[in-house]
Amino acid sequence: MKKLVNLKAPKGFAGLLGLLPFVALLILYLMASDARLEANPSDKLLPAFSIMQDSMHRMALEPSKRNGEYLFLNDTVSSLKRLTTGVVIAAFIGLLLGISTGALPVVSTMLSPLLTVISLIPCLALLPILFIVLGLGEVSKIALIAIGITPFIARDIQRRALEIPQEQIIKAQTLGANSAQIILHVYLPQLMPKLINAVRLSLGTGWLFLIAAEAIASTDGLGYRIFLVRRYLSMDVIIPYVAWITLLAFVIDFGLRKLSRRLFPWEIAE
Repeated sequence: MKKLVNLKAPKGFAGLLGLLPFVALLILYLMASDARLEANPSDKLLPAFSIMQDSMHRMALEPSKRNGEYLFLNDTVSSLKRLTTGVVIAAFIGLLLGISTGALPVVSTMLSPLLTVISLIPCLALLPILFIVLGLGEVSKIALIAIGITPFIARDIQRRALEIPQEQIIKAQTLGANSAQIILHVYLPQLMPKLINAVRLSLGTGWLFLIAAEAIASTDGLGYRIFLVRRYLSMDVIIPYVAWITLLAFVIDFGLRKLSRRLFPWEIAE
């Protein structure tokens, strides 16, 4: 008899086993929802799927009576724009800081302590400051995302740069490469797939900052809508929105993983 630590899922059944927890959660929700609605048909805590379907049909396929917009689509587009812009800015700055502090000892000595201190600041505490300095518009929300995840990306890239074997740097110098050429042709090709991995790992935090910013000061977005309808205990909207955010996060992560494999096929996926 195999020990549990050596037991693996049979081929062809791994996907099925992965679905079991989701099916169990779905059944548990249905049972709890039926029980609460049977005791109180007007209960809002665990709405039936039919109620959530009607609510999302209204928000996704019927224009708003107030402004004529399709709220679900408008919220999704607004949130994705903010998230994408903030993450791209963070990835660019994080890559520059990571390579600089990982490849250049003098820069590392000067900036690494500052980078460490910045990474320890709870970025949500900076939100009021950003609103005061940058206003309540898009800039402050994007800035919060960028400030929140840049230190993580930079420190990860720095660590990856330090892991590059010194033999490669010495060989490049022996062949006459200068510092810029070493960074461009030795460091950068090996760090780009690491950058995509770092972005993937930081997306969860990016979503957190996005929703927090939208909840406090916004007129659209997924986070704004969730915190708006919570006043009315509209779980029939909140639950589908949370599920949609989770699906978007999964799709983005899946797309980045596929992109990394296509652009850098030699890199071992993490």
